[in-house]
Amino acid sequence: MSFDYTTVGHVTVDVMADGSRRAGGSAFYSALQASRLGRRALILTRGVPSEIEELLEPHRGELELKILTARATTTLQTLGAGAARAQRMIAWAGPIAEQVAIDTAILHLAPVARETPKRWRGRAEFVGLTAQGLVRSWAGDGARVHAAPLEPSRLPERCDAIVISETERSSCSSLLAGARDRGAGTTARSPLIAVTAQAAPTTIRLPDGQIIEVEVPAIERVRDDIGAGDVFSAAFFVALGEGRGPHDAASFASAAAAVRIAGTGAAAIGDRAAIESRLAAVA
Repeated sequence: MSFDYTTVGHVTVDVMADGSRRAGGSAFYSALQASRLGRRALILTRGVPSEIEELLEPHRGELELKILTARATTTLQTLGAGAARAQRMIAWAGPIAEQVAIDTAILHLAPVARETPKRWRGRAEFVGLTAQGLVRSWAGDGARVHAAPLEPSRLPERCDAIVISETERSSCSSLLAGARDRGAGTTARSPLIAVTAQAAPTTIRLPDGQIIEVEVPAIERVRDDIGAGDVFSAAFFVALGEGRGPHDAASFASAAAAVRIAGTGAAAIGDRAAIESRLAAVA
């Protein structure tokens, strides 16, 4: 079965500060944003099927789901908010096996905990990566999650665009250095890399090594920023896939993130009309 947008990564159980539990993970937030942009979206994940199906039940009319069975669903306890947010790894579903079957226009590798494969079988016209889950480490169940240097061996064999945040820049220094070196007169293909920085401009490193900056919309009030980076990434990859240039795609993605953080939870993820309206307001 062919899809417009496929995310590969763990759908998580997010345990909030008040003890409530809700669906989380880049694969979930990104696929939902793609769906609300009119794309037929699939999540390929790993965990306990009944648990994940229950978490995603409110969104099953918007998303297709394929679950590889595991003993546990990745469960993260969130402590604090914003820049002070920290997490503990309560349970981990394990790696998603190499050579999973894919048939999609856009493939989004969306790890939260070092689970995504380097290679796959089938068609993927555009491959995007959000690297946050490749630079996380933890000692075991119940341990605090902390930043770790990116291991190049974990990168996919093919990638067209990568999104990281400013807080991940240090961990991803080898990735950025490699992109710079490949852009300096070599024939090797380098991915486009976007570095988001909350209210500061998004920095985009083009495949030829050129760097551009894209201003982001002013936000009067941040109500809930969980998943905002995933929303940005999905909107960015969709816009690039539609043929928008990197600057326009980043502006569109920033507007999508602005819509998301103005509300609470997954319900606040906007459709195309809401995002275009937000974009027009700052044009």
